[in-house]
Amino acid sequence: MEMNISEVDFIGQNLAMFCCPRCNGDLVVNQQNILCLGCGHEYVNIEKIPSLFAPNEWGGETDDVTEEIKSFYEKTPFPDYDDFDHVGSLISKAKEGLFARLLDEQIPFGYKILECGCGTGQLTNFLSIASRTVIGTDICINSLKMANDFKQANNLRRAHFYQMNLFRPAFRAGSFDLVISNGVLHHTSNPLLAFKSIASLVKPGGYILVGLYHRYGRLATDLRRFVFGLTGDRMRFLDQRLLNSKIGKTKKNSWFMDQYKNPHESKHTVGEVLNWLQEVNFKFIHAIPKTIPFEPFDGEEELFKQDRLGNLFERFVVNMGMIVTGHKEGGFFTIIAQRTP
Repeated sequence: MEMNISEVDFIGQNLAMFCCPRCNGDLVVNQQNILCLGCGHEYVNIEKIPSLFAPNEWGGETDDVTEEIKSFYEKTPFPDYDDFDHVGSLISKAKEGLFARLLDEQIPFGYKILECGCGTGQLTNFLSIASRTVIGTDICINSLKMANDFKQANNLRRAHFYQMNLFRPAFRAGSFDLVISNGVLHHTSNPLLAFKSIASLVKPGGYILVGLYHRYGRLATDLRRFVFGLTGDRMRFLDQRLLNSKIGKTKKNSWFMDQYKNPHESKHTVGEVLNWLQEVNFKFIHAIPKTIPFEPFDGEEELFKQDRLGNLFERFVVNMGMIVTGHKEGGFFTIIAQRTP
């Protein structure tokens, strides 16, 4: 069985894909050291994770929540692993979820995938099993260490993990067939700027998948957050996920902290994201939930085949429906789009 290569070795084998996040210069690898030939900055390993992180340089004009969010997730990694998790249980759990199963079935073998904001790496590790190169990046070393430990323990040699600021990516433009950012952009200071940054990494003809909190679907979560605040975090039975006996205590706590104690979040609509797509020359492919009322998302969905986009009235009806149904997954919606050649 072929063994894992180190994350630094992977950079050395794929130098054309990587760049310095500070100056976009070329990187070189000397033993386990990563050096930029442009600005001379040296990137170090932290807990066996190459730190390709460069801070934002926005000055005082823009509030930067990066360090606040980083500190939060260093203390409460998300989504975390249950104590008994191994590669078999990861596959089983992922395939119990319709969306993850469809992704695995429909993303071609051989794809290069980047997950921006991978957290503890479940999706990155899962998608790498089927002969795809999948890179997970996050700002939190603690989360990335959990992801990498699981990878090493299960010899998932096509998964790779790096610390990175998605506003200052460490990859060349157009390097990936698919870029995923699921539940991340709404925790940044500027979701549109973050979207533009990661969209630049998609190849012409490639895809981007973003998941965001829905402006109306999040209302039930906001109400529960208010109740938890009044009761000292009692009445947790209001969140059905916290009653699920199949979810371990650690993962339940991780979910609770992410959903109800996060220091920063924004909320969005499909219409808003459609405007984002126009700005970066992407075309709409699919939405979950669908943009047409009363059309269920089922096991026959073709995620990367263009679906009909609902008109303004149809999307309004879907938005109103999210007030009632959106709470099931934390008030979340997903958009898949394709970069036009």
